[in-house]
Amino acid sequence: MKLSGNTILITGGGSGIGLAFAERFIQRGNKVIVCGRREQVLQKAKEKFPGIITRKCDIAIEAERIALFSWVTGNYPEINVLVNNAGIQQRFNVLKPDEKYDWSYFSNEITVNLEAPVHLSMLFAPYFAKKEAAAIVNVTSGLAFTPLAIAPVYSATKSALHSYTMSLRHQLSATAIEVIEVAPPAVNTDLAGAGLHIHGEPVNAFADGIFEGLEAGKAEIGYGTSEERLRMSRDKIDEYAEKMYNAMKASIE
Repeated sequence: MKLSGNTILITGGGSGIGLAFAERFIQRGNKVIVCGRREQVLQKAKEKFPGIITRKCDIAIEAERIALFSWVTGNYPEINVLVNNAGIQQRFNVLKPDEKYDWSYFSNEITVNLEAPVHLSMLFAPYFAKKEAAAIVNVTSGLAFTPLAIAPVYSATKSALHSYTMSLRHQLSATAIEVIEVAPPAVNTDLAGAGLHIHGEPVNAFADGIFEGLEAGKAEIGYGTSEERLRMSRDKIDEYAEKMYNAMKASIE
């Protein structure tokens, strides 16, 4: 993937990993558009990086995804990179469902983590296929390979997105569209709630590591513990998943 001269849309780009990616793309001479649900977060991103373009959008809603595609391609027809970064992680025990949440609370995680990036890639792929150079970057997780049992829906959606990304790469192999998967480990962001990932990788170190992978032309990019998980044997996956669950199960009991 060429790292300069692009026009890039990053979902969930107002904070965390998305904003760290936006910063690095801007530094390399790209035009960057970020979208998110919270106007206040987008405004803070704009204040930090005045050149960034923001768009309020809830990608959990089909009509808003379609409107986002129409707005971006209409106002920035040169767009050639989509980064599907937005995600939700919810930790719960299926034997102790929280009575204040109905199914829509949990299904939203599936919609944001899987349905939205699949739909957006289907919207943008035909448009990108006409470009000389383009890319779709899907942010999955190390948990796509070694599930975290206390976050079962998150792990499942990321595993599904990994599979979809592989299929998409094959389908688009005859075009100029590169399909890239970024699989983060735990990163110190507010994913799943403030303070839950304070022992994760520093977001700036993580983002720098991912950009090294992009510069090297990798199609699948991990970092830290997630890098080794990309190619683990099934026995190692089982061992790793059990170890993580035993270390963290008290948090949902």
